[in-house]
Amino acid sequence: MSEHLPRAVVLVEGLSDRAALETLAERRGWDLAARDVSIVPMGGAQALARYLELLGPRGPHVRVSGLCDAHEERDFRRALERTGLGSGLTRAEMEQRGFYVCVADLEDELIRALGTAVVEEIIDAQGELGAFRTFQRQPAQRPRSVEAQLRRFMGTRSGRKIHYARVLVAALEIGRVPRPLDRVLSYVWD
Repeated sequence: MSEHLPRAVVLVEGLSDRAALETLAERRGWDLAARDVSIVPMGGAQALARYLELLGPRGPHVRVSGLCDAHEERDFRRALERTGLGSGLTRAEMEQRGFYVCVADLEDELIRALGTAVVEEIIDAQGELGAFRTFQRQPAQRPRSVEAQLRRFMGTRSGRKIHYARVLVAALEIGRVPRPLDRVLSYVWD
């Protein structure tokens, strides 16, 4: 982060999370820069405690929220505890502190919100439906659900998760934004 500390920070695991949240803010007409809100990819959930120590209750007290995948919830919970933001927190208590968990991960949230048929139409519009169909025919993919295949496909090429984070959020009906994405941004916006 730069020397200037923003008024609020959303801590996310990676670049695709940031792309999704920036796109959502744009769709809502929210100018993050004008409100002095930064979305910071940490390079993984294990870095949360370090960021909280810099920004949280013992630091300059920037308003902080965070977003993680379900398999990283435990790391988030431990980091919140280690930095004095609660002990033995439930998911609801984490949310009261501004930290939200995707059901599985960002891609899962977006695929469920849009539905597999719409996601496949989006992949087709991106010129990748043939590549996705080839991917589906791979022996390791055949037993998986279409949702799982779509999630895995998005992670098979560098930059694809970031690209689809933007494109899928852009395709969402604004009233169907997945709860964790909606809430994590609203927490720092209010």
